[in-house]
Amino acid sequence: MTEPNNHGDREAQRILNRVQQESDPSGSLATRATRRVRDHVAAGDADQGDWIELWGTRIGRVLGLGLLVILLVSLARLFIGT
Repeated sequence: MTEPNNHGDREAQRILNRVQQESDPSGSLATRATRRVRDHVAAGDADQGDWIELWGTRIGRVLGLGLLVILLVSLARLFIGT
């Protein structure tokens, strides 16, 4: 008999969980977007066992988010003319 493909089963379960989370009608679009940004900045996808990679990813993402805010404010000031 063939042995079940554990990697394939885990990948399928991960995909099904992701689809369920994204299609959850209980949260609004803003709530889901906020949750996704929070998880992204918190480096949920980084290797949790490697603290250097984890904190480096977090610091880089926070700096990137700060730079984005600065650029958006500068762009708004350019168009508003203040």
